[in-house]
Amino acid sequence: MDDLGPLIKRLRQDAGLTQSQLAERHGMSRATISGIENNTVPEIGIRKVAAILEGLGYELTAVPNRRRKTLDELKAGNVHE
Repeated sequence: MDDLGPLIKRLRQDAGLTQSQLAERHGMSRATISGIENNTVPEIGIRKVAAILEGLGYELTAVPNRRRKTLDELKAGNVHE
């Protein structure tokens, strides 16, 4: 989640928006947007994040964590040869 703030900042800048413009679009304060971008807001609601991303042309999705391979999978892949 530490990557979320810088990602939102980059997307906002790529869209040519100021923090104030993005905040106004979503009924937030500029300070809230700044806090989100700098990871200083202790809690961000999922709906707020989804709304910001959708407003920037993206969607919030969940992807599974990459799991580590089992020993049998590593052996079968000849990783150490």
